[in-house]
Amino acid sequence: MRKVAIVEFLSVDGVMQGLGSPEEDRDGGFEHGGWGAPYGAAVGEVLSPDVGAHTSAYVMGRRTYQKMAEFWPTQPDTNPMAASLNSTPKHVATRTLDDLAWSGASVLEGDVIEAVAGLKAEGKGTIVALGSGDLVRQLMSAGLVDELRLFVHPLLLGTGKRLFGDLPSPCSLRLEDIASTSLGTVALTYAVGQSISSTPSTSSSSSSPGGAGSLAAADQPAR
Repeated sequence: MRKVAIVEFLSVDGVMQGLGSPEEDRDGGFEHGGWGAPYGAAVGEVLSPDVGAHTSAYVMGRRTYQKMAEFWPTQPDTNPMAASLNSTPKHVATRTLDDLAWSGASVLEGDVIEAVAGLKAEGKGTIVALGSGDLVRQLMSAGLVDELRLFVHPLLLGTGKRLFGDLPSPCSLRLEDIASTSLGTVALTYAVGQSISSTPSTSSSSSSPGGAGSLAAADQPAR
């Protein structure tokens, strides 16, 4: 059994739209594309050198796939993220793309929830979903997500697509790790718990989450 981890870059008010470039996603007249660029150089401060080492598959939506396929296949394997992305199976949720040129990429066949549940039941390691807000919301609603890895950049956009949508019921989260960069980005790792019908009782704890190095633990196989 594998676990499913979601990796997202967000503003403080939860916007994920148009992170990388001005023309990335202008749906709804969004005019702030590329808002994540000023903070990108420092993200490496909170990433483990072996990032992606335990990722055994990626899942993503069509838009995310097309954007990533324009860039990552040409990056050298000396970049740990490029090495992982280019050598690991990539499963794409799409109804319009048939021929996926990126090596190791394939279309998720049939119902996307059933397909991801099938992937989760096979093998070991972690299935990582990158970006892909529509897909992530479906996986969250279906209860298939085990972990959230959120990189929250220090700004409020005030408009744009948010990551989280409606859920069948509230869902508890357990903070596993927290770290920050010199540019103010906060990296949060949460374990996703069970759906809850009421607010959980509070309890005190004598321990606190670790620093940047323990982000690597988020990529460990499920126990």
